[in-house]
Amino acid sequence: MYDAILVPTDGSPAAERAVDHAVELATTFGATVHALYVVDVALYSSLEAGVDAVIDALEREGESAVEAVETRCAAAGIETETEVVIGPVHRAIRDYVTEHDIDLVVMGTHGRQGVERFLLGSVTERTVRTSPAPVLTVGPDDEDATAESGSGGNDADTA
Repeated sequence: MYDAILVPTDGSPAAERAVDHAVELATTFGATVHALYVVDVALYSSLEAGVDAVIDALEREGESAVEAVETRCAAAGIETETEVVIGPVHRAIRDYVTEHDIDLVVMGTHGRQGVERFLLGSVTERTVRTSPAPVLTVGPDDEDATAESGSGGNDADTA
């Protein structure tokens, strides 16, 4: 059913949880896992000086993130391909899916809710809307959600 599974990663806990799911699926279906890190230079285009140093640092961070996925997959006996690219994240993911004949994208989400999700948008939401392959989104676990919300629980419960 799945021969090629893409895991976009930024090395975050949410991305690590997505890797867990990708490894499980790859083991079940004998699939190859593709680990992709995207350096979004648009976020740094307003920097006048030092932008090259920032991009170099982000590329090194990306190499580390995809190597961590590769190490995890190797331990499970899963074939892995890694790549670090530069560009708008959701477009780079969409292009990678097309160019590498990806069957499934597995990616983390920060679980944004309500107005914040609509105002800020999200890479995950854009990927779900534009990917030619199905996208499995993996939410944060309870510990991650607590750390991200800073409130010890669901923000909606405190409203």
